[in-house]
Amino acid sequence: MTRAADVAVIGAGFAGLSAARTLRRAGTSVVVLEARDRVGGRAYDVTLDDGTVLELGGQWIGPTQARIHDLLDDLGIATTPSFVEGETVTVFEGEAHRHTGTFPADLGAAASAAVDAAFDRLETLAAEIPLERPWAARDAERMDGQTMAAWLDGAVSDPRARALVRSVVESMFVRPAGEVSLLDFLFHARTAGSLADALGFEGAAQQDRIVGGPQAVAKHIAAEIGEGLVLSAPARRIEQGTSGLTVKTDRGRFTADRVVVAVSPMLAGRIEFDPPLPALRDGLAQHMPHGSVIKIQVVYATPFWRAAGLSGMSFATDGAVSFTADSSPPGDGRGVLVGFIEGREARRLGAVPAAARAGEAIESLVRAFGPAAADVEQIVELDWSSEPWTRGCYSGHMAPGAWTAFGPALREPCGRIHWAGTETATWMAGYVDGAIASGERAAAEIVASGGAGELG
Repeated sequence: MTRAADVAVIGAGFAGLSAARTLRRAGTSVVVLEARDRVGGRAYDVTLDDGTVLELGGQWIGPTQARIHDLLDDLGIATTPSFVEGETVTVFEGEAHRHTGTFPADLGAAASAAVDAAFDRLETLAAEIPLERPWAARDAERMDGQTMAAWLDGAVSDPRARALVRSVVESMFVRPAGEVSLLDFLFHARTAGSLADALGFEGAAQQDRIVGGPQAVAKHIAAEIGEGLVLSAPARRIEQGTSGLTVKTDRGRFTADRVVVAVSPMLAGRIEFDPPLPALRDGLAQHMPHGSVIKIQVVYATPFWRAAGLSGMSFATDGAVSFTADSSPPGDGRGVLVGFIEGREARRLGAVPAAARAGEAIESLVRAFGPAAADVEQIVELDWSSEPWTRGCYSGHMAPGAWTAFGPALREPCGRIHWAGTETATWMAGYVDGAIASGERAAAEIVASGGAGELG
């Protein structure tokens, strides 16, 4: 296959599809090259025989995510609220605590006060991070060189509080706190609005689900693009000349005036570029790894936890599954708990047989919700680290020291090559909303440059 277009977009996740949609509406011809045999990127849904949709990738959206809401309104796709009625369960030091609010109130006065103080301090620090230029924050180099594990050791004297917050960090970033820089943590708290927004459901980032699943939204946009979308076409090499570019894929050669690379920096670094990318951009790709997560959807005959006064939300500081939520379809049908095996546990359990992994996951659910959690109809899982065109979720994160060393290269075009992907967003980075924003930004750069359309 050989084809020419004004712009070639690498990746048919929400970033690439949004870039293509924006460019097409500006009158620019586009070809979208996707490595997988499907669209959606890190949004992937499975439908059971009764029509129940299981979101195995991105799942939730919140009220501060204007771009995805605008897109849903444009496409006529509805949302449904996440189920949050009832108490949460936190399994801490082997004991299950039922509670309202984010954390248990019965950990002891000293531990509870220390947890609150730690999050208050982090919220205050995060509010000072400039989203467009985190590397320019006051005291950025020190914060970037300090891991969250080191910060917690110095800032939280109560050992039980420190252990709890450390587990929250690993759950949010799906890697141990020793692999997370303080600056990156603060940036991602700020980009979500606040830590409370990042962690919460009602009024926060996990408030709603998309009817039909997020991947259905991507399929709608793909239908608009039509024959401009080429699947099973991983980009292997991008050759950049003075008058255009050539993208070499497993499906053939594609020429364009501009290219939007709409995959994470780590995956973009696996493409061969001629001439080579600037050293800072190449360094960025080497210092922005993905996290480790296995997402499971556990299907039951009914949502039994609701009758026990539980919301389905749980958090555990040890064991296979660190976080769960009610993922049941609306109505009176099956019950579904979504669970996340994260960080070190994902690395460990990704190497064991599926049956053993499922057994440990069910043990975690029984600890949180009681013996009824063992009566499972079906478990559907996806290890995102094993996906060849993802290699980990939820998103790429700057390694300690990387924001200040390589951050300025994150969005800077390299000649005729522009960068998109949720990792490049300044608002809701790591979320679908950030992916959409990044695609629209890259498209706007091309339109503003006047570079698109030379092949039209």
